[in-house]
Amino acid sequence: MIRMPTLALYATALIAAAALIWLAWQVYPANPLPTLACQPNCAQMDLSGSDLARADLNRVNLARADLHGADLRNATLLMANLSRALLREANLQGADLSNAVIDHADLRYANLTSAILRSADLRQADLRKADLTEADVRVANLSGAQLEGAILTGASLVDADFENAILRRADLRNANLRGAVLRSADLRGADLTGADLTGADLVGARLPHDFYATPLEDTGS
Repeated sequence: MIRMPTLALYATALIAAAALIWLAWQVYPANPLPTLACQPNCAQMDLSGSDLARADLNRVNLARADLHGADLRNATLLMANLSRALLREANLQGADLSNAVIDHADLRYANLTSAILRSADLRQADLRKADLTEADVRVANLSGAQLEGAILTGASLVDADFENAILRRADLRNANLRGAVLRSADLRGADLTGADLTGADLVGARLPHDFYATPLEDTGS
């Protein structure tokens, strides 16, 4: 029969071992988040087609990097530098690009559904045919950006700057554009069904031909 002091010592040892295993798991997880060997300076690197899903790329310099077709789902790129980067057809679904610099980047056909782009610098970025469904683009700077044919259904665009942006034939259904700056923006052919434009600055904007249209009343004969 095991004596009580011995049993207590045995239990203590088991608890200590479990604690060490848990600590090792936290410090050295079985599936660590992907990183890049070139971090923090990956400017002009060829990373096309790379699997960077859930990667930790915060503050990484990816200026002019080739990320064509890269998998960046749920990656974190807080304050990353993606200036003039090639992100065509990249998968950025759920990625966090808050405060990232993405000016003049090529994001054509990119998947940005549910991505976070709060306060991101997207000036002159090419987002033609990109999918930003339900993306968080609050307070982002998209002045002069190309968004022709882009999908922004249900996106949060509160206080975003779209001055001189091209949004022809963009899908903005149910988008939240409260307080957005759309000065001199081209929205011809865009679908604004259900969009909230409360407080938006539309001075000089080219709007869809039916934007202010109201149904004709049936006066009878």
